[in-house]
Formats: sequence, C-alpha cells, structure tokens
Amino acid sequence: MFGSLDISTSALVANRTRLDAISANLANAEVPVDPRSTEIPFSEKVVFFAPGDPASGNPFGVHISEIRPRNDFRLQYDPKHPFADANGNVRYPNIDPVVQQANAMLATRSYDANLAAVEATKSMLDASLRIIA
Repeated sequence: MFGSLDISTSALVANRTRLDAISANLANAEVPVDPRSTEIPFSEKVVFFAPGDPASGNPFGVHISEIRPRNDFRLQYDPKHPFADANGNVRYPNIDPVVQQANAMLATRSYDANLAAVEATKSMLDASLRIIA
C-alpha cells in the first residue's frame, strides 16, 4: 500500500515541476533575456520524465530526468533595443502559448489523477484498519 502512495507522490512532484516550467515559459514568452541573467537569452524549458527513483533505487514511480532549454528563437527587428544584434534583430523565445496551455492541461489532469489515486489508497488503508480493529 505504501508503495502506491510513493508512486503517486513521485508523479505529483514531477507534474508540479512540469507546471512550474510551463508557467515560467508563459511568463517569459516576450522576454529577450533570462530574468536570472543579463546575457543569456531566455529559452523555453522542456521537462523530461524518467521511470523510477534513482535516489532510492525504486524502479516504480517517476522522476524528472532533465529540464532542458529548447533553444528555439524568433527574431524581431528592433534596432534601438539594448539586446539588438548588429543587424538590429532581438532574439525572443519561440514559445507557443496554445501549446503551453495544452501542456498545462495535461499536467493538471495527470496531477488530479494521481491525487485521486492517493485518496483511493488512503480509503483502502482506512477500510483495512477498520477490518483489523
């Protein structure tokens, strides 16, 4: 029983991280520079899941294997912008808000499904304890 709670919890954490990355992508879609740096351009963050938990050696559940920048940019001509290149172009992240919203809905539904699995497991544990006691 506790294994199923661990599996669902790992998925809850992974989907929360995915939602954090999506919200950062949407918030910075029109920002030419990463807010944490003055030189590196902001790029869409893509979250990759992998099976298991390498920290505990548990083969079940899911974990974040990597958060990688997509490094896809669109150029916008603005020669007076402080981050314009020699041709007057500014690099903005090529982030599609519709795709980000769809990814957010998928992550939210996955989060909700795992939350329902946690609740079902808790109900089964409660019923088992009532039978024993």
